[in-house]
Amino acid sequence: MNANKIIAFAFKGIFWLLIAYFFFWAISNGYFGFIFDQTEEFLSLLRQHLLLVGLSSLLALLIAIPVGVFVTRPQFKKTEWFFMNAANLGQTLPTIAILALIMSYLGIGYQSAVFALTVFSILPILRNTVAGINSVDAEVIDSATGMGLTPFQILYKVELPNASYPIIAGIRTAIVMNVGAAALAYLVGGGGLGDLIFTGIVLRSNEYLLSGAVPVTLLAILIDQLLRLMERVIVPRSLRPGSGS
Repeated sequence: MNANKIIAFAFKGIFWLLIAYFFFWAISNGYFGFIFDQTEEFLSLLRQHLLLVGLSSLLALLIAIPVGVFVTRPQFKKTEWFFMNAANLGQTLPTIAILALIMSYLGIGYQSAVFALTVFSILPILRNTVAGINSVDAEVIDSATGMGLTPFQILYKVELPNASYPIIAGIRTAIVMNVGAAALAYLVGGGGLGDLIFTGIVLRSNEYLLSGAVPVTLLAILIDQLLRLMERVIVPRSLRPGSGS
């Protein structure tokens, strides 16, 4: 075993020891008491959080991928600047500012939170969709055209499969970011695990704070791993970075 592997192994060991110590410290002090003592309420907040993330991510997908395909069509290429800058604006603004702006139109509640999270999630998916389709080799498209495929068949059979890796990477980034941002839904009455986090901050209670923050963190890690697994299943090995193809 060389020195680099030993150093990497040592850092991993220290990292996992710190994680184990954190959970030992939190459990021994009863900081997850809310989860075990009020399980039904915790599960209700978790369900709200998942619904916020799921619905806003689905809406972002339904908007970003068709728009990404639209702006990469040769006849609509000039519109790319407009849509990309509009999506950039949605993510440049702080999530809390988007929530405040939307709340002034839609009022307090679930719909404002879903709308804000959708706006926040569009850019990573749109940007990767556009970059992925634009990166498809022009000679491959020319070959498909020469074989008599229609523009729709070229999109469906050539461009989207070849762009699948960056598109899924954008989806993964958007959803994982969404899991964390959904905690802010509490500020507009959207529910979710943010209720526990902000209650913990107001009451200065580690029990509420960690009972909300730790599940949000674990949820983001779990979803990221599930999406990485999905990526390996969907994207052929030859289209992944480093495949050497």
